[in-house]
Amino acid sequence: MPLPLYLLALAVFAMGTSEFMLAGLLPDIASELDVPVGTAGLLTSAFAAGMVVGAPLMAGLARGRSGRTGLLAFVVLFLAAHVVGAVTTSFPVLLATRVVAALANAGFLAVALTTAAALVPAERKGRALAVLLSGTTVATIAGVPGGALLGALYEWRAAFWAVVLLCLPAALGIVRGVPARPAQQDGDGGPRLRDELARLGSPRLLVAMLLGALVNAATFGSFTFLAPLVTGTTGLGGLWLPVVLVLFGAGSFAGVTVAGRLADRRPGLVLAAGGPLLVLGWPVLAVLAERPFAVLVLVFVLGALSFAVGATLITRVLYEAAGAPTMAGAFATAALNTGAALGPLVAASTLGTAAGDRGPLWTSGLLVAVAGVVALVCRTVVAGLSR
Repeated sequence: MPLPLYLLALAVFAMGTSEFMLAGLLPDIASELDVPVGTAGLLTSAFAAGMVVGAPLMAGLARGRSGRTGLLAFVVLFLAAHVVGAVTTSFPVLLATRVVAALANAGFLAVALTTAAALVPAERKGRALAVLLSGTTVATIAGVPGGALLGALYEWRAAFWAVVLLCLPAALGIVRGVPARPAQQDGDGGPRLRDELARLGSPRLLVAMLLGALVNAATFGSFTFLAPLVTGTTGLGGLWLPVVLVLFGAGSFAGVTVAGRLADRRPGLVLAAGGPLLVLGWPVLAVLAERPFAVLVLVFVLGALSFAVGATLITRVLYEAAGAPTMAGAFATAALNTGAALGPLVAASTLGTAAGDRGPLWTSGLLVAVAGVVALVCRTVVAGLSR
């Protein structure tokens, strides 16, 4: 894999740390800013919603510009949003900074996904995506638990300042390592923007995006609220939370690594094996949530399955959007973050029910089951995705 791909992964690591670290900081943020934990969960949903809207918008704005210039601008905007977030004492302002950071992250990821696919031969898109997404999974292994530890030892704002510091080498890496090739424009021999957007009429692309969104909604629905589960129902202390997050991150890294080697050649195997296991896995975790050892094991397994299935589906989005070279990354980013926006919202609504801290886990199982029903109803289309 080319060096620029790993430099892009470094920036994805910085942004992934920010996106995921709130899973370990929500209780402290809610306490200091005097809002319920469920309301604080809106910070995650707002970030994801900003990425859904921002992915096609920012990719369209970056169209025709140097990829390196666009990527650098997005990183700088992301950094600035975190500086404001680190110093504010207002929940609405913090919420606004999450939206701005999400727009920057969306633009970056949309351009980065397209850039990553262009850096390798067409038949290695899955491997390239795995390297890029490894920045996200490493964030769950190191960055997110590190943020939770900073929050436990100091306060949640320290985690925001850590993200600011992570953005600096990421920006330098983009300047020094990413080729300054201009993106395609209308009239330069590439497809027009209108023609690229018309790819959204493809049934296989739409089904791949829908399935990816549902699986990611399940992943984020439970991941966002791991902190109250671990410290509540499971009965582990706050210092165990980074351990749980590391296990989820290690599982996600393993899942993405395996999927990266299979998503190009045998995507059907990953989806057929991983999907049913996810449908069972989330409810099993809910049932065994009072047993710490079971939680530690299942968090790793579910992290691996979630990212293996999710990454494979997003790889299929890139394949099905091959006729949209500048917007394919935006389609993939929108699919990922539609799920990341809706999952925590649906999961948060269960926290006040009899299910309590286990509610998000039951919700995740249901969301993956819905994905299975969609796949069954659209089995002819899904069969095309699996080739």
